[in-house]
Amino acid sequence: MWRKPNFPTGLIHHSKVKPLDQTHALGIDIGGTFTDIVVYDRATGRIEKGKELTTPDDPSRGVLTGLKKLLDRSIAPESLYRIVHATTLFTNALIERKGARTGLITTKGFRDVLEIGRERKYELYDIHIAMPKPLAPRDLRLEVTERIAADGTEITPLDEVEFLEQVDALVALGVEAIAIVFLHAYANPAHEDAALTAIAKKYPDLIVTASHDVAPEIREYDRTSTTVTNAYVKPLAHTYVDRLVEQTADLGIDAPYFMMLSNGGLTHIEEAKRSPVQLLESGPAAGALVAAYFGSRAGIDNVLAFDMGGTTAKLALVEDGEPHVDYHFEAAREKRFAEGSGLPLNISAIKLIEIGAGGGSIAHIDAMELLKVGPESAGSEPGPVCYGRGGKAPTVTDADLLLGFLNADYFAGGSMKIDRDAAARAMQPLAERSGLSAIDVARGIYDVVNENMASAARVHIAEQGKDPRQYTLLATGGAGPVHAYYVAKKLGVKQLFCPLAAGVASALGLLIAPARIDRVATIASRLDDMDWTRLERSFNELEADAAKVIEETGFDPATARITRLADMRYIGQGFEVVTALPEGPYDGTAAPTLLKAFEDTYRRTFSRTPPDVNAEIINIRVSLRADVPGDGVGFTTAGTDTESSQTNTTRPVRFPENDEFVETTVYDRAQLRPGETFNGPAVVEESESTLIVGPGATVRVDTDGNLIVNLPDDTQ
Repeated sequence: MWRKPNFPTGLIHHSKVKPLDQTHALGIDIGGTFTDIVVYDRATGRIEKGKELTTPDDPSRGVLTGLKKLLDRSIAPESLYRIVHATTLFTNALIERKGARTGLITTKGFRDVLEIGRERKYELYDIHIAMPKPLAPRDLRLEVTERIAADGTEITPLDEVEFLEQVDALVALGVEAIAIVFLHAYANPAHEDAALTAIAKKYPDLIVTASHDVAPEIREYDRTSTTVTNAYVKPLAHTYVDRLVEQTADLGIDAPYFMMLSNGGLTHIEEAKRSPVQLLESGPAAGALVAAYFGSRAGIDNVLAFDMGGTTAKLALVEDGEPHVDYHFEAAREKRFAEGSGLPLNISAIKLIEIGAGGGSIAHIDAMELLKVGPESAGSEPGPVCYGRGGKAPTVTDADLLLGFLNADYFAGGSMKIDRDAAARAMQPLAERSGLSAIDVARGIYDVVNENMASAARVHIAEQGKDPRQYTLLATGGAGPVHAYYVAKKLGVKQLFCPLAAGVASALGLLIAPARIDRVATIASRLDDMDWTRLERSFNELEADAAKVIEETGFDPATARITRLADMRYIGQGFEVVTALPEGPYDGTAAPTLLKAFEDTYRRTFSRTPPDVNAEIINIRVSLRADVPGDGVGFTTAGTDTESSQTNTTRPVRFPENDEFVETTVYDRAQLRPGETFNGPAVVEESESTLIVGPGATVRVDTDGNLIVNLPDDTQ
């Protein structure tokens, strides 16, 4: 039998959307190198932008620094009606293993699930293979007597005395968080509920995660990994979120907080603190969302969303105006592109690829005398050499500066002065070792990092059976527009799109994100043996749980769009295909319709279906989405900004096609008007990013101030 998960209920402080008479929305995106802050005035469509170096020791410090600067621009704290936040804090804690000391209590005999995994090597012939190290070490993994069968019936009652003894032992060992994962708790969470009650009475302040609260679905390894990961970052989430809310309140801000989820939706802070594992890909998700938004407004539904910042580059496919969503995710991979080398997590996340290529990626010459770039990054501390913060190793940003792509006096809108001479000195050791000039080394770095990103993009796109030439490359991030043109050339893409405020686009994407809640439950039943009453009841319970969180987030659940899905497979197969289902309700007459939906999805994925084999549903899923109340987001065009101090000028730029520097027109984006056109080569500067346009391309400014770049025919 299946019981609905024990999700929290009740309205949450700081969760309700304020009345629409307040005018400003605030988006905060903390990246590995920069923290981007955007204030949007929906009355005028005007965007105020800020970019600060991320402060890894205390990420809220960079947020507050940037926020104070924006508030000083005549933005009253009380005018803010909503704050939406995305952060890489939890992902970084996983990668760097800087989360809480975490213990695991599980069913007797299942202590080593995290290390046994699926008994598969992600690289079959690597005798030195490195598997992901469990977040809960073996001495902090304890067992108790209890057993639930796969059908939810009780085999052995929970020994609560033994359970509390194990909790005592973990507390004595200094754990800060405990994960509780009992066998088949997805089918019946009664034992986990009893364990939660017992632990709350004895240790009310101890942070605990039970598997049925965060991953109520079949497969023990994935469920255990997800639960332990959530417990591992949960204390950090509590401390960070509470402190940030308190510190912004000290500035006079009383707006409700929302947190961006990996699935491209947002939720209230209490839900985020309950299940922070859902936030691991919050920043990249916002970038994909804003790419879909800008593309749709421009009538471009199929987009390659390319976002390159200071630490990483991300690429996601957007088709028919929507980014792809996966329902399983791997975090902290031992090898970036090796599936199976990371921690498996049962969360929904926008499907994208992350590449160790950013402005801070460090260049070096390897043992084979080959120039390599990344994946090591200078981050924000010390950052690229040209930042003058103690960096010694040359980076992509240093190379971009030497090639003339960046303006030393207008970097980050003039808020940072960068040192070209320091970048040239840092490049000299590589130049001497390679026998090239510093400029040629810089050009090599630029080309290598572009090829790294294009190669990873080709693989990602091919794995989904797509052709990159059928898409428009949409560039965002501080470094994205600097590199997008030549990445597009390598991919054979014919059109490049650079939106307004590209350098802070992910923060802008936070302001257009809907509330979205995904829920899942395991059913495990053949279609020809389905209890249709139970199936419909289970869907209804999941929808009610999701609607409750939507309401707690301050949105009207009556306006939410409900999507039903199922993890389906042919009987005898080991893994499932996530299938979008038609609207309910379902009864015995729905079997042919559900089977057809599965067969259509299976055929699109694998090109054929096996003959005369019935199907089964393993998990059911629901997704509820509610859009932001009001008229939506509409941004002021770039041509209406008359306050820029920049004017069009020229400077020498070394393009990959040229052996010498070329005197190139540098356009101030704030002065460009809708309908204006010009030809490459060109450089287009705005305060948070710079667009590089190669020779032979044409550029058009559309009605929303976006730049549409058509590449020359030789890219085909």
